[in-house]
Amino acid sequence: MDHFLCGIDIGGTFTDCVVIDAQGAITTAKVPSTPEDFSRGMMAALETAAGKLGLSLEDLGQSLSLLSHGTTTGTNAVIQKRGAKVGLITTRGHNDVIHIMRGSRGLSGREVRLVVHIPESSKPDPVVPKRLIRGVSERVDCFGQVVVKLNETEARQAIAELLTEEVESIAICCLWSFLYPGHEARIRELVEEMAPGLFVTCSHELVPKWGEYERTAAVAINAYIGPITAGYLAKVDRDVAKTGYAAPLQITQCAGGTISVAKAMQAPLLTLDSGPVAGVMGSQFLAENLAAESGQAANVITTDMGGTSFDVGVIHQGVAATSYRANVNQYEYFLPKVDIQAIGSGGGSKAWIDQVTGSLKVGPDSAGAQPGPICYRRGGTVPTVTDADLVLGYLDAENFAGGSMTLDRPAAAAAIEALGTKLGMSLEACASGIAKIAEFQMADLIRKVTIQKGFDPRDFTLYAFGGAGPMHAGIFARELGIAKVIVPQRETASVWCAFGAAAADILHVYERVEIMTSPFDPARINPILAGLKAEGLAQLNKEGAGTAEQSNRFFIDMRHKGQINEVEVPLDGETLTAQDLPALEARFVERYELLYGKGAALPGAQLEIVTFRCRASARTPKPPLVAAETLSDSIPDTARRPHRAVWWEETAGYHETPIYDGAALLPGNRLEGPAVIETVTTSVVLHPGQSLSVDRYGNFELTVT
Repeated sequence: MDHFLCGIDIGGTFTDCVVIDAQGAITTAKVPSTPEDFSRGMMAALETAAGKLGLSLEDLGQSLSLLSHGTTTGTNAVIQKRGAKVGLITTRGHNDVIHIMRGSRGLSGREVRLVVHIPESSKPDPVVPKRLIRGVSERVDCFGQVVVKLNETEARQAIAELLTEEVESIAICCLWSFLYPGHEARIRELVEEMAPGLFVTCSHELVPKWGEYERTAAVAINAYIGPITAGYLAKVDRDVAKTGYAAPLQITQCAGGTISVAKAMQAPLLTLDSGPVAGVMGSQFLAENLAAESGQAANVITTDMGGTSFDVGVIHQGVAATSYRANVNQYEYFLPKVDIQAIGSGGGSKAWIDQVTGSLKVGPDSAGAQPGPICYRRGGTVPTVTDADLVLGYLDAENFAGGSMTLDRPAAAAAIEALGTKLGMSLEACASGIAKIAEFQMADLIRKVTIQKGFDPRDFTLYAFGGAGPMHAGIFARELGIAKVIVPQRETASVWCAFGAAAADILHVYERVEIMTSPFDPARINPILAGLKAEGLAQLNKEGAGTAEQSNRFFIDMRHKGQINEVEVPLDGETLTAQDLPALEARFVERYELLYGKGAALPGAQLEIVTFRCRASARTPKPPLVAAETLSDSIPDTARRPHRAVWWEETAGYHETPIYDGAALLPGNRLEGPAVIETVTTSVVLHPGQSLSVDRYGNFELTVT
């Protein structure tokens, strides 16, 4: 029996599954998400994929070499405010750290209106109320030396009081615990003695970095989502095991790889935003393969437009852009993650009228999986972007999702026309306006993400995926001046995050904070790097990763002495010598000026090292990308579908437009716009003046003018 790779990603609207065989053939499945129990949607997607392969669920399970899963359980718990009842134990006198927060209240770099509008920029509902916070006597200084020993009597009393309050999890965060973790570890032992099985999280294990507020926020949120996420993952692990799947279940994580299900259950904070990150990983994998032919490192903007949100990532010179500051519900914390920026602009985003300005708005609220857009016939009453796409002719009402669903165009048109009447707009103008507003919102986000990192979007190729992304990429790419858009792997584009999960490597990130001032001493630096490497290798060996697949990459966060803005600088090897130091400092200046502008750095000024980081990874089996042996410029007759009336903004009217079956197009085929290319799960809209070709790997390459 064949061996398969499988990736599953749960979104707000659909659950996606990708199964890849040893020859590179891809089977996809897309089923509605099941918010009441996401595991049902996951298993339904897996069973649907098995059916397409002519296999039972058990046959597929026994044939899987690797199953990677992206979960939104933790994210949903935060959004819906249905996490666990958390108790927090910290150093006496610092009980209010999580309530004081930072002065920006988690709004740094966000829309100005959120910062200046007092009601909107008020503090969030506390993830841990003050009555569930206990301080215990203990103190460690900034050198990691114990100043006051842990008062175990107070610790036991604090635990007992929290248990009386019926907390469901406990977070532990002491001052300077990342330099001396002994006190946190002892408190954890006491909790396990007094309440075996209770979910417990310690800051020195999760976020061993300075910044008492950020560490406290991280462990509190981890404890908040821990029980529900751990329960979900345990259930999924059992369900998958029942199919005969024998390998360890992998869970996608925010740093850009996967972790074992056991690790994810201990640190569910790592799973937040992991779904969109998987899309970046899939894009990085594809870009690496395409770049190998051209000999040039890839610059890619990844765009994922699903039913609920629009997510953007950046890959520069083949490396995904990362961030070390995350934000959840205004709580900021430090955690290595692939930098994903998102707005509520998906296919299910609702169109509405701002009663103050009388203008048309789109999003951020979404119709979600239930009831969904009006045209889905599930009880939706508010027009969405998908309804507008149907009215404009981008979608075929009789052949949606491969013919598995018939869309209600008259109902969608009636709702949009009613909305347009209030605005003095025709049906077509209103539908076109809904699409255009969504597209311009996407362009604005891409512009913000790239320019803030010192990049010009015109220097990048744009990857468009997600169920709705290829329909709108031609416009937001044109708005940004981007010349080329790639829709990866045809119909796989709509389930690209699931593909990315299947292609991701196992990854663990280890950090250590130790401030050093230049001139740097390699004799102090190298033991730290060696210690981080040892931690990573121990974890990979524990998980059974073969030595041949293991690798380590090292980074150092540096800054000008006296500043607070740190810049990550990659190292070329695993150690530093005195001869490497000038190049290290020059690389810092280069990366600093990329972010803050030419001349912003102070060459020759004293520098500080703040954080050392190791990314320990193990390469997993990869989906084979099979190139066509020949290219054809002749479009098969089977690829031509009946023309359809499509509204084109460029000509302000409906025109009979060529429609193509994307699955039947051959590598080498080239089309001129206007046209619509349909696959089972998405459509590519080719506007007038644009062209599309199919490359030798089956990707759609859209040339934008």
